[in-house]
Parts: sequence; C-alpha cells; structure tokens
Amino acid sequence: MSEPTGGPLPILLDCDPGHDDAVAILLALGSPGVRLLGITTCFGNCAVADATRNAQRVLALAGREDVPVAEGAAGPMRGATALGNYVHGVTGLDGPELPEPTVSPVAEGAVSFLYRTLTEAPAPLTVVVTGPMTNLGVLLTSEPGIAGKIAEIVFMGGSTERGNHTPTAEFNTYADPEALDVVLRSGVPVRMVGLNLTHQALATQPVVDRMAAMPHTVGRTCAAWMGFFGDSYERIWEFSAPPVHDPCTIAALLDPDVIRWRPSFVAVELDGRWTRGTTVVDLYDRYPDEQPNASVALELDAERYWDLVLAALDRLGAAT
Repeated sequence: MSEPTGGPLPILLDCDPGHDDAVAILLALGSPGVRLLGITTCFGNCAVADATRNAQRVLALAGREDVPVAEGAAGPMRGATALGNYVHGVTGLDGPELPEPTVSPVAEGAVSFLYRTLTEAPAPLTVVVTGPMTNLGVLLTSEPGIAGKIAEIVFMGGSTERGNHTPTAEFNTYADPEALDVVLRSGVPVRMVGLNLTHQALATQPVVDRMAAMPHTVGRTCAAWMGFFGDSYERIWEFSAPPVHDPCTIAALLDPDVIRWRPSFVAVELDGRWTRGTTVVDLYDRYPDEQPNASVALELDAERYWDLVLAALDRLGAAT
C-alpha cells in the first residue's frame, strides 16, 4: 500500500461526479497529504459530458481550476451503457447551484492524459478510480507496459456482500465488468473499497449539521448535496442517511488506520444472466489455487473518516 512518507502523495483521480465523487475531489484538494495531479472523467453517475462539467464545477467551487480535467469514456468496453442519474439527478450533480467553469478540459482524452502523466512521472503514481473502470481498462489493454508506472489502483466498487444497482452487483462494477477484469489481471497492486465498507460511511444528521455550520460555501454546498443524495437513498434503498462512498478511497491514502483490509482473491462476473458485474471476493480461501490479487476494505473507523473529510472541507473553504 502506498502511504505518504515524505511530502504529499501525488495521485490521479478517475471519476464520474456524482455527489460522493464531488466530496472525494474536495477531500483530495483540501488535504495536505495528497497532491491531485489531474482528473479524468467517465460515464457512470451521468453521461461523460456531464461528468466532465461537474468535475470542472467542483474545481471552480474550490478555487482550484489549475487542476487539469480530461474527458474519457462515454460507454463501457463491451455492452450497453448504464447511468446512475436515478440517484444523482439529471445532471449527475443535482442540488445547489455551482459556479460555471472558466477553464476548458485539456485537449487530449483521458486515456492519453493518463498515459502521458504516468510516463512522465519520476516515480509510479497512485490512481484512484471512483466510477466505472473503463479508462484504466482501455489504457492497460492498449499499453500493458504502463502497469509498471502505476504504484497502485484504489477503486470504489464491488462488494463482499450484496449490490445496489442489481441485487448482487454494485453500480461501478456492473457498468464495465470487462474493464475491472483487465485491472484485476494486470498485476498492478489493487485496493478495493466496496459497498460493504462504504455503507459504514453514513452522512448522519450530526455530520450534515457540521457541514452546514461551516462559514463558507464549500461546507454549505456539501450539506445541500447530502440533502439531495440522502433523499435518493431514502427513496430507493430506505437508508436513513446516505453512504458517502467515494471519499473512502482518498481517506485510505491519508490515514492508514481509517480502514481495516484483508488480502483476497477478487474476480468479477462477466456472463451471469442475473449476476453480471458481481464481485466474487474470496475472503476465506475457498479457491486455494488463486492467489490474492487485491486488498479488500472491511471495516471503517467512521468517526476518524468524517473528521478527515470535514477538516479538509473546512480547510479548503477557508482558503477560497
């Protein structure tokens, strides 16, 4: 696992904003332990053009439009395109008004941007993925040698238990299981942050109240996002508070004690009629011929997690 040892850890974030992706971006920007080198976007919570605009609007909110954004995949490596607008709204980031971006995305696409940034970096970089794995799957398929330039991939997706988009499959892994399969077979170190972990990251009313009490737009905007996101989770899944999935990946890089992990063999179902996109996580070595290929997140210190997130939001908001 790549933890910061001397100075901020440089990272790339591949995402599909999304309310929880937006908070993950803000957590990265507001934390001295990581340095966000760039954002690549993908279809997922919304169409990719909306995801790109949402990433830019979040950067504008944070006063950090210096971070480059590259637009990526509009659909999966194989099969039909699934979108999560039913959770995140028409734009993918419905709720409070956000500033419009004043900077355009970079001219090159996400795969080219990732390849160039990884190749030019003096040391392997950590890549965080909080949407479908398509951009990384395409990159590792077309340029398998780039695996040596990736320190690790930390992704939000899958589950050791039930799914959310289907009864067995989490949305990100359902949206492009072929891409995830490429990553799991690539030999790159992988950490999986699945629903079993992120459902412990609930934005309870006291958490939302702390956001709303912050004397700046960043905190109040996040509180309003949690209202929209929470209404969706209550309506669709009967949650009393929304799970804020994606920032768990960034928190894992900031604090090695915020999550407990277990090395496991992980595979993703590609063909099942009812189970496509389901992650098969061998926690108890039921497949003795398969070696662990991922560290799987099991237990979250929720209080520690929210302290990290809220401190970053307040730090970022105070600086804007």
